[in-house]
Amino acid sequence: MAKQKSFSIKVRVFHGRQAPEEALLVGYGALIEAFQLPMPMPSPLALISSKKRQYETDEWRVFTSRHQPEDSLYKQLIFALKYEGVNVLFFKKLFLRLTKKEITDLIQLEPTGQYSRKIWFLYEWLFSIELKIPNADNKINYTSLLDEDQQYAIKGLESSRHRIINNLPGSRDFCPLICKTTKLEKHIEANLSAQKDNYLKGIRKDILQRASAFLLLKDSKASFTIEGESPKSKRAARWGQAIGQAGTRDLTKEELLRLQQLVIENARFLEMGFRKKGGFVGEHERTTGEPLPDHISAKWQDIDALISGLISTHELLLKNNIDAVLAASMVAFGFVFIHPFEDGNGRIHRYLIHHVLAKKQFAQQGIIFPVSASILDHIDDYRKVLESYSHPLLDFIDWKETEDHNIEVTNDTLDYYRYFDATRQAEFLYDCVKDTMEKIIPNEVTYLTRYDAFKKYLEEEYEMPDKVVAQAIRFLEQNNGQLSKRAREKEFSELKENEIASLEEKYKELFWAN
Repeated sequence: MAKQKSFSIKVRVFHGRQAPEEALLVGYGALIEAFQLPMPMPSPLALISSKKRQYETDEWRVFTSRHQPEDSLYKQLIFALKYEGVNVLFFKKLFLRLTKKEITDLIQLEPTGQYSRKIWFLYEWLFSIELKIPNADNKINYTSLLDEDQQYAIKGLESSRHRIINNLPGSRDFCPLICKTTKLEKHIEANLSAQKDNYLKGIRKDILQRASAFLLLKDSKASFTIEGESPKSKRAARWGQAIGQAGTRDLTKEELLRLQQLVIENARFLEMGFRKKGGFVGEHERTTGEPLPDHISAKWQDIDALISGLISTHELLLKNNIDAVLAASMVAFGFVFIHPFEDGNGRIHRYLIHHVLAKKQFAQQGIIFPVSASILDHIDDYRKVLESYSHPLLDFIDWKETEDHNIEVTNDTLDYYRYFDATRQAEFLYDCVKDTMEKIIPNEVTYLTRYDAFKKYLEEEYEMPDKVVAQAIRFLEQNNGQLSKRAREKEFSELKENEIASLEEKYKELFWAN
């Protein structure tokens, strides 16, 4: 029986993590270990220190002995909910280990308590089953399921049966959660969207329109480059046009299929549409062809349910006043973790960032945030943030190799793609949005302003046509502000030495200015 288990254990090293001191493991970590639940360990984990000090590191939250819970399942659950927030995947896995009687007995230890009612609500919400427990007394005050000091939530709906406000930012079919962190709070308080609007107001409309066109192409090319592709300009421009329409269409399964058709130019060697076989991201062993996965995609049999859940959660997030970048993180990273297509997942994942930002009116209409360009500039961090989800899951996914050296998942993995912590992904995306606003967009606008000034100079001094102006600037950019010997002798042979010197000086004056 669950009540006979011992939960708290002393640790110095736990699942490869070095604890900051020898201390007592409690909360989710202790319960996952005690029940051997098939799920990655959350981060941070909770410890009780004997040194009467409370502090945090990247992987641990250390509490004093006064916070130590009694060594029972119920008290450990209260500690976890109170200090670590709601972990939906944990509760799903725990409930599958307990009988209905054990769950009912657990809830009825303190039937009117807020934590009992949270556990009760989570069970009935997750399984769509009513336990043989009468409705809560209507005199009990409503309690929010998520503590908004710990996790980001929506306004939520009242469940009169449990006297709980369901403020989960998702449905039972797809519900990632994001913890409040110092970094995220600073980003949100900075109100980047308003800062962007103030900055853009001072820019000429024609410059802004041209910058937007360049940035669309830049973002499109960056998105292909991230996937290790170098597309022809026509293909990149076509995908750039699709990005430019982000937010103008509703997100549906049909829309996702349309996007895949836009992004895949040659479909001769793959099956278009939602997968009907396994999938993974990684390599093959050179001699045997054995799969070496870095990420294992959702089972193809689960894709329909997962994408339906993602779309319904997307609609919920659009209707609620939740931060646009957080909403984009949940939807876009959820999509790429599911990996519903054979090819095109990464580019559509980054398109979905644009889509949600536009739908939530973070991005001004007609102006696209070239987030892929920033992601490409921080590609190592991007890989790490993807791997922070994918790698821990590999230990809990059973698979076998197929005849064509693909993989076939043999256990139930649905919940791993429904219920995950998207905190690290949200922090990364917010960093990229900030970088885009503070560097990438201003740099493009500055470049175009300087380009126009230099173009005007060349037109007035040398009566150069637009085509020759563009050629001159390209040569100067490629040769550190100087025209090469070849350019002097061929394309610009009509210019005198003093004219070339003046032209080069003017270029440096404009383009090399701080």
